[in-house]
Amino acid sequence: MNDLVPLKDFTPADLELWIQEAGQPAYRARQLLKWIYAQNVEDFQEMTDVSKDFRGWLEQHARIPSVMREKVLTDKDGTRKLLFRLLDGERIESVLIDEERRLTLCVSSQVGCALGCRFCLTGEQGYRRNLSAGEIVDQICAARRELGPEERITNLVFMGMGEPLANLQQVAKALEIITSDHGLNFSTRKVTLSTVGLVPEMLELSRLFPIKLAVSLHAADNETRSRIMPINRRYPLEELLEACRQLELPRRQRITFEYLLLAGVNDSSADARKLAKLLKGLRAKINLIPFNEYPGSPFKRPSPNRIEDFQKILQEKHYTATVRQSRGAGIMAACGQLTHSP
Repeated sequence: MNDLVPLKDFTPADLELWIQEAGQPAYRARQLLKWIYAQNVEDFQEMTDVSKDFRGWLEQHARIPSVMREKVLTDKDGTRKLLFRLLDGERIESVLIDEERRLTLCVSSQVGCALGCRFCLTGEQGYRRNLSAGEIVDQICAARRELGPEERITNLVFMGMGEPLANLQQVAKALEIITSDHGLNFSTRKVTLSTVGLVPEMLELSRLFPIKLAVSLHAADNETRSRIMPINRRYPLEELLEACRQLELPRRQRITFEYLLLAGVNDSSADARKLAKLLKGLRAKINLIPFNEYPGSPFKRPSPNRIEDFQKILQEKHYTATVRQSRGAGIMAACGQLTHSP
């Protein structure tokens, strides 16, 4: 099966080219795209308006699925964690987050992560490899098969396992498929990508796709950020925020700055005031994330009063500052808790 061409690795334009190079008319590509993405079909024999001979040829040369569902865990708050096995035996996790009027899928872009943020369980697991575009896209297709008849994925966030911009080539291909009319047909306004701040890749992505960007800041000074996020030694705050000022943002769109609150590390009133000063002049909103504890973690979650005080200081400085409500903590599906272990 590994020798078969993975069709979900193709952008719509690439699939049409591959079909034509195989001696088939271009309209065959549009037929395949409809069945794969609009109908969410995985079996060529279900493609009833495709000729029998062509279906037979496809079975000999191509495959549709790139990930295989192994397990689904459901938390008491309705969050669902999906464990997928890849064709080489590696595993990844995605999360379906059901909120009022919105069903968000959190997708992974790597098996593990190489960046080593000290508060992240995924980073503790180490880095295994990048995901292909097809493996990224197929998480969405597979998640759709878990939905009830009245459910529909409304939003996508690249906030699962891995640093998306460390896999920019494949993530960009996946985004092309995700947002294409002939692919999954998501509006760019419904797709958010979270990054620790890989500066050149941030700037390149903003030129390619007008999706929403969430920057994982997590500290308001270089000393603290370098201690908990090693990437800050390569791209310190000054360089990161200058890149944020250069981003080609759609009109009225703001950058979301994610700030993980760690008790006794970055959650003081002084830290809140430093953060407000740091982001002055940027089109910013701030998403405060109280730490989601896990066994063996060196960090603790701040008290509710500390979280509220931090938020209030930012709001008094006229920032939009929200507190992310933890979802899926009971099944280790909350932010920073995903792993590639079975």
